[in-house]
Amino acid sequence: MRAFFSSIWLLLILSVGAPLAAHPGTHTHDLKDKKVADKSWTLVIHGGAGSMTRGKLAPEQDSAARAGLAKALEEGSAVLEKGGSAMDAVSAAIMVLEDDEHFNAGRGAVFTYKGVNELDASIMDGKTLGAGAVTGARYTKNPILLARAVMEKSPHVMLSNEGADEFSREQGLEQVNPDYFATPERWRQLEELKAKKLGWYDVDLKYGTVGAVAVDSEGNVAAGTSTGGLTGKRWGRIGDSPVIGAGNYADNRACGVSATGAGEFFIRLGVAHEICARMRMLGEDAKTASDHVIKELGLLGGTGGVIVTAPDGTATFAFNTPGMYRGKATSKGEKVVAIYGDE
Repeated sequence: MRAFFSSIWLLLILSVGAPLAAHPGTHTHDLKDKKVADKSWTLVIHGGAGSMTRGKLAPEQDSAARAGLAKALEEGSAVLEKGGSAMDAVSAAIMVLEDDEHFNAGRGAVFTYKGVNELDASIMDGKTLGAGAVTGARYTKNPILLARAVMEKSPHVMLSNEGADEFSREQGLEQVNPDYFATPERWRQLEELKAKKLGWYDVDLKYGTVGAVAVDSEGNVAAGTSTGGLTGKRWGRIGDSPVIGAGNYADNRACGVSATGAGEFFIRLGVAHEICARMRMLGEDAKTASDHVIKELGLLGGTGGVIVTAPDGTATFAFNTPGMYRGKATSKGEKVVAIYGDE
């Protein structure tokens, strides 16, 4: 009898083990193949929202803006296509826009009332909720890299003015003479504002900010925002771009958001975090959440827009201005560059 039960146990063991022996590592192999096959990614960018309408922008302005957006998409997409991180893709895309004088960030930043360029930027890692920001920087060629250094190389989240510049030098980031950021067109806008006593919006047609959000092949989300602020800004004014939760936010559980608009309203409403909170807590998709918050922004008296992506790669643009410089690229070959509201 003991021999009989021993034989039964042996048969059971062999019958269970045989398939595994015939296909060693089957389950782990399937999971590995799924991970390798899942190379999907999404990149969304913006170059500011405003009153851009067909016929209002000169043809050369339209072409230059589209070319700049396309180049930013190309650089950011190249990172993601190679399996790079969302953080690296966001940094790469924003650096292109910071180097392009047609956008109000880095070179081509607007002047303060005193005639200097003061640069703000922020970046956030959705995987760790790590964040870094700078405001009033004057010598760093690419402020988005300084914001990232604050996140990765310091115990702080935000540095300002001389302290930010000092930290930048200590980190070995590329420094430039402040004249590098200045352009004749931005100086003309400042002079026009002073001479005609116009508002900053009247001379620039848009809220000057650039930003990017991305989801990489690992499902990690990142968001970054960079700006020169408002033409003629005074008294050390700080807008929403460097404020985590207002002009920028990322969380792997919900979203990546970069905003552009009337910063004071975005700060009051906490726009970027509000969108993420609705997606995470209410289960809303990117479009529903962003449309709701931008509508609420309008009721408060604010104007502007956002770019949003969810961890699954779905993305959207939302704005209550006539236009927004924007673009999107995905691993599926989708590539979109647009300016006007009817695109």
